[in-house]
Amino acid sequence: MMVRRLFLWFILTALAMLALYPVLFLVSGSFMGKDELWDYLGAVVSGSGGYADFPLLPVYPTLRHYVQIFLDSPEFFVMFWNSMKITFGVLAGQLVIGTMAAWGFAKYQFPWKRGFFLIYMILMLLPFQVLMLSDYLVLDRLALTDHLLGIILPGIFSTFPVFIIYRFFREIPDSLLESARLDGAREWQLFWYLALPIGSSGIIAAMVLGFLEYWSLMEQPMTFLKEKRLFPLSIFLPDITSVEQSGMAFAASVITFLPALLVFLGGQDYLEQGIMAGAVKE
Repeated sequence: MMVRRLFLWFILTALAMLALYPVLFLVSGSFMGKDELWDYLGAVVSGSGGYADFPLLPVYPTLRHYVQIFLDSPEFFVMFWNSMKITFGVLAGQLVIGTMAAWGFAKYQFPWKRGFFLIYMILMLLPFQVLMLSDYLVLDRLALTDHLLGIILPGIFSTFPVFIIYRFFREIPDSLLESARLDGAREWQLFWYLALPIGSSGIIAAMVLGFLEYWSLMEQPMTFLKEKRLFPLSIFLPDITSVEQSGMAFAASVITFLPALLVFLGGQDYLEQGIMAGAVKE
């Protein structure tokens, strides 16, 4: 029994290290100097042939690339704030629209309720490429094809947070709501004082997933935005992968990766609850 357990831990540790290697590769490369990076990656990056040799720790660590990012790259901060505006603009809208829509589907009866909810689920399953043309035509008609609102507004009305939060609202007993109504509570009070506190786990799970999605958004900005001053940080990274700027690319990737990592670690428990709730069939 002990041997089997040790073998299992060995396999899991090996798989975990294999999964973490790209992250270690990224962090290590951000602390390497230009010459050291060229020695390890030059054959591959320059296309001259050969193999890359990349150690886990830099021989001569340096902070030069981070200094370049923070002091010599004003466009980095512009794109960073664009990402902040897009991400938190979408999350704020989803917090209002998504919670209300989920509450309506979960606790109110109205004509064609199942049909509308089925449409919501179908829209959730459709990838961006399928809706890209229709979204572009609508945004172009509204003169939002080269504006951050052209990215934020479609995200606000995403159906995915409705699906996640809906499952948590369904768990609220109807008897509790009826008791509150008998005590004189109005409908908005039921939503504010009962639905939001009790369904907070689902709301946080939806917000965490939304942050991870919109912080690394690429296809929508590349489709709807033309001016570089409006690009988010996820578009900035592929633009600095030349041989001369490879170290800067590593450093920028680490800086971009950190907020998503911190949000994921902070909301990990809520994500597990959201996954479990989404897996339960009615």
